[in-house]
Amino acid sequence: MEKNSTKNVSPIRAGIAGRCPACGQGKLFQSYLKVAGRCSVCGLDLSEYENADGPAVFVILLLGFLVVGLALFVEARYQPPFWLHGLLWGPFVLLSVYLMLPRLKGWLIGTSYKYRSHHRGEAP
Repeated sequence: MEKNSTKNVSPIRAGIAGRCPACGQGKLFQSYLKVAGRCSVCGLDLSEYENADGPAVFVILLLGFLVVGLALFVEARYQPPFWLHGLLWGPFVLLSVYLMLPRLKGWLIGTSYKYRSHHRGEAP
């Protein structure tokens, strides 16, 4: 029952969209970051694709690089007071983390599904 029921499903694109990497139709998450136990459409066991802190590490590294670079640019160019930096970068970081975490988690799950051929009935 874990076979692709839809043709040309990209597991990585499906994961980023929050969909099952096998069929591209079922929901990947049952809540914000909680991976669903099984796909409601194709029955794929999604619990084995839990990736723990991987997405958080990517978000920290990407946002750290981006925010530090932008903050240094703004400081060098405009020299605002430090309270304004906090007012600018605090909400930016919070919103970015909120938007990036599920997409990166879905991307990692989709990548894991794509490159683990033994989960699709093939020999390991």
